[in-house]
Amino acid sequence: MENKGENAGDRRPLASRNTRWAQALAKRMAALSVTPNQISQASMGAAALAGGAFVLAGHSDGAVRILLLLCAAAFCQLRLMCNLFDGMVAVEGGKGEKDGPFWNEFPDRIADLLIFVGAGYGVGLPALGWAAGSFAILTAYVRELGRVTGLPSDFSGPMAKQHRMATITLGALLSCLEGLWSGRDQVLTIALFIVAVGAALTALRRGRNVVLSLRAR
Repeated sequence: MENKGENAGDRRPLASRNTRWAQALAKRMAALSVTPNQISQASMGAAALAGGAFVLAGHSDGAVRILLLLCAAAFCQLRLMCNLFDGMVAVEGGKGEKDGPFWNEFPDRIADLLIFVGAGYGVGLPALGWAAGSFAILTAYVRELGRVTGLPSDFSGPMAKQHRMATITLGALLSCLEGLWSGRDQVLTIALFIVAVGAALTALRRGRNVVLSLRAR
């Protein structure tokens, strides 16, 4: 999610922001009545659909299961697209709003929970899904904790938002091939475990960076 308020210059570095297609689409959206906050709110809808698809996939078989996993992967990426375009419409499009800082962060936390908890219930391991979602939220909490002390936002990994979405998306796509080795849910379980452990390490790394930076003042 991009900053859309007073600290709009403190943004997550994204190569996709500089692509022609992204700039053209953001310009088009800025010319319409769509607001950055609405785009941010739409990311929760995309995440809810992704989480729901993961849950339903866990109770389906064959072609239906594959279709649901493909939908989950697509909605995870749609969530990222919303995260890209809300900031571009706000900053490059000049449509930032006063309550932008709230909508900048809140939907992302909900989206993480919806996706990872949904995936957890889909593979029959809700605790793992909650762990992945909780640690994902913790990474953002530590980043914001550093920012409110006057430090630049720390978007470092190894499991920042784009890495989490890439991992769970790849997990969903590879799960479509599990029938080749008569498997089920192993790939998504591994993906959730990687996200949970990686997000925990990311929170620790960012926390260490905050402490060291504050001590160096």
